[in-house]
Amino acid sequence: MRKFQTLNDQEILALAISNEEEDSRIYADFSYALREKYPDTARIFTDMVHEENEHRRDLIDLYVRRFGQHIPLIRRQDIAGVMVRRPAWQVQGMGIEAVRGHARQMELDAARFYRQAALRTTDAATRKLLGDLAVAEDRHEQVAGEIAQNRLPASKREDEDEDARRRFVLQVIQPGLVGLMDGSVSTLAPVFAAAFASHRPWEAFLVGIAASVGAGISMGFAEALSDDGKLSGRGAPVLRGLICGLMTTAGGIGHTVPFLIDRFSVAMSVAMVVVVVELLLISWVRWRYQDTPFGSAVVQIVFGGALVFAAGILIGSAG
Repeated sequence: MRKFQTLNDQEILALAISNEEEDSRIYADFSYALREKYPDTARIFTDMVHEENEHRRDLIDLYVRRFGQHIPLIRRQDIAGVMVRRPAWQVQGMGIEAVRGHARQMELDAARFYRQAALRTTDAATRKLLGDLAVAEDRHEQVAGEIAQNRLPASKREDEDEDARRRFVLQVIQPGLVGLMDGSVSTLAPVFAAAFASHRPWEAFLVGIAASVGAGISMGFAEALSDDGKLSGRGAPVLRGLICGLMTTAGGIGHTVPFLIDRFSVAMSVAMVVVVVELLLISWVRWRYQDTPFGSAVVQIVFGGALVFAAGILIGSAG
């Protein structure tokens, strides 16, 4: 890799042109990817593409006047110490706030580059342009904020964030909650029936593991095959099935693990405490993400869990 300090004026300008081209492409990718779910934010990035293209044209005009038509290919990754951009697709996968934050950081990095580049050049016109671009990049975040105020007022941003929240609930929370409820409640009866029938914690543990894994596989396939998510907006069926299956298994294993304790009375006491915690956790998730009053959620979940728990004890005691 070349050191930045070894670049001459021609190479600095060539690198700056390459940087502007890459940044404009990243902003264009953001705009394209966000056009359906976040149309107002997408238009902000379209405006930023225009800004970067103006910078690129100014740099190319100066380069052609000084060095001619041929611009050598010099990229960020070829120069030691220059911040390399993360690909747009990688940032997009982290959510809308990550995209906005990445864009702000890009402008700060660009301003820093132009300040350092201006110090390296000996040509007055080149230094002036690089200094002006440093100021422009410093102001770009403010400009983007002004664009956001015009294109993305608080009400629209709240709407976009609420849409993102609804998708998260629909695609992640809902299948996870269904799995957690099924795993926590449906496995209560076999686990505690086995425990009371045998009074042997290890046998109860084996039954609990079998019931949890079996329920997880069953619920995972059921969720994945329930619909393809295209019309319902529930997202990729494989991901939903994986989330549902894992949470189902986790819900059953939670009150199964205490039966690794050798003493039956201690294992039973710990398992009962875990059951209470599981039911309260389910109630909290329903209150937090499904707008269910916490009191109602607790009554519904605890009442259902208590019925299944009682059924397990009665069946186990009868044996």
